Amino acid sequence: MTALTPAAAADRTGVSIDTLRYYEREGLIGPIRRSGGGRREYSEDDVFWIGLVTCFREAGLGIADLRGFVAILRAEHSPQERVAFLRERRAALEQRVAALRQAMQVLDEKIAYYS
Repeated sequence: MTALTPAAAADRTGVSIDTLRYYEREGLIGPIRRSGGGRREYSEDDVFWIGLVTCFREAGLGIADLRGFVAILRAEHSPQERVAFLRERRAALEQRVAALRQAMQVLDEKIAYYS
């Protein structure tokens, strides 16, 4: 197993070291293994989780939502509960996408009007 330094994990995942620490503090990733000297060592599994959390954050899920999802996963809830959680968040994301499309349409109309 390859252990990544915080800098290497940040580079691989595209987030800052501060964000990695924040995710760990919030219980969204980890616990992160520590070396004998106390330095964080990230595994491939940690990198996967960081990517998942980052994807969900970019999709508009808040920290509370992410904590809820992590709790569902860690408590080994049923697949139906996991799917229900994800479907609810997907529906909310679809509403945001529709609102963004509407806003883009208005902007396109204004661009055409002023052109």
